Amino acid sequence: ASFIYLLGFFGIDFVQSLILRPQTEVWNSEDDDEVADVLLRKEDARKVPCGQALDCSLPPLPPPAPIVTVQKVLDEKPVTVLTEEDEEIIKSVVAGTTPSYSLESKLGDCKRAAAIRREALQRLTGKSLEGLPLDGFDYESILGQCCEMPVGYVQIPVGIAGPLLINGREYSVPMATTEGCLVASTNRGCKAIHLSGGATSTLLRDGMTRAPVVRFGTAKRAADLKLYLEDPDNFDTLAVVFNRSSRFGRLQGIKCAIAGKNLYLRFTCTTGDAMGMNMVSKGVQNVLDFLQTDFPDMDVMGISGNFCSDKKPAAVNWIEGRGKSVVCEAIIKGDVVRKVLKTTVESLVELNMLKNLTGSAMAGALGGFNAHASNIVTAVYIATGQDPAQNVESSHCITMMEAVNDGKDLHISVTMPSIEVGTVGGGTQLASQSACLNLLGVKGASKESAGANSRMLAAVVAGAVLAGELSLMSALAAGQLVKSHMKYNRSNKDVSKASS
Repeated sequence: ASFIYLLGFFGIDFVQSLILRPQTEVWNSEDDDEVADVLLRKEDARKVPCGQALDCSLPPLPPPAPIVTVQKVLDEKPVTVLTEEDEEIIKSVVAGTTPSYSLESKLGDCKRAAAIRREALQRLTGKSLEGLPLDGFDYESILGQCCEMPVGYVQIPVGIAGPLLINGREYSVPMATTEGCLVASTNRGCKAIHLSGGATSTLLRDGMTRAPVVRFGTAKRAADLKLYLEDPDNFDTLAVVFNRSSRFGRLQGIKCAIAGKNLYLRFTCTTGDAMGMNMVSKGVQNVLDFLQTDFPDMDVMGISGNFCSDKKPAAVNWIEGRGKSVVCEAIIKGDVVRKVLKTTVESLVELNMLKNLTGSAMAGALGGFNAHASNIVTAVYIATGQDPAQNVESSHCITMMEAVNDGKDLHISVTMPSIEVGTVGGGTQLASQSACLNLLGVKGASKESAGANSRMLAAVVAGAVLAGELSLMSALAAGQLVKSHMKYNRSNKDVSKASS
């Protein structure tokens, strides 16, 4: 009777904790391991029924394993820093005696350097990086070219839209994004294009730019150099000097602009299958060194003077082009517009005029005469290892729609004057991005024709934008935008239960 009273008064959980307390050595076996102690306290605090908390048929639990960085990467062992040497290095980084950026060169092991840097960062900030994966990535591949001082990597899901039929060839387009509905919408546009016979893509220009700024003592001297550079008789000499920097970089032209005694020189050159920023910069430096002989009073203020213009919205890119200038078009059959896109040709043409043309003009848009070109450009760029910051000028796009064939069908086109892509160099050589390029059939340098792979990638980007524009505009015309986002961009899943 006393025992039953004790159960009712204090509660079953409390009495069980007295009777079935694990042996003392279980709790004390890892007293020296601070992180393990945190884990034990966390496990002991869980609110679960006693039947789930204890299994009396089993022997006492063994000492818990040391706490490790939690990784949600399949088939990979989590990383932990356990050695005394690693601990000393972590303390020296925290104390500031060992620079964090020097770990790779000092240790000769990029992954170990990332793990040590990660632990030091957690101690310095008091913030946990649990959830940021460390395992499953080749840190050697980014050393000196992609990312400095890594502590992990971010997981971005990659979806596939397609098949996208361009110039008679099908492509499965990889899109890395965290936005719901984007891949599904682009996929619908690909379907409409495919059912209508495919799209046609045409390359208008191909040339990367770099524009240094130089200063003279007078505006007259700046004008003298401008006239010299734009004189056709001098171009061949300048081209020879420029082209020494690379077997793929070939000077196409130089366009100059004066602001007082400051001169901006916009060099344009082909770059093969590389995006080409470094290539054109080296060629520009060769020319500047050459010009210094005849213009010793020329003061080079910067290798880039923003007249290029890189990673910024600029009218010069919209008008003159940068990288690949592409136009992509398709004629969508009227029955496809009705059955697949759930709208009409007349509604699409009218909405495009009011939204993409008039609405953008009212907003004072610069190269933004489209519905959401940057959405598709950025997703494809991240998936294929391009520079995501170049989505700014690469997303310059004007979307045109017109009723054709006596108003029965829809002609749609996207004109994109500055798609900046490459299939070699930078992030394109990383394993995941390389796989996406391989899926498109444009991995690495073209063996048939220099620059063919990068031009093909630009065509795919424009084609994917065409599909995305077609689908989103149709959703807007049919009043389906909010409904589709509520379906695909709002999860009904109980996240707390899913994670547990």
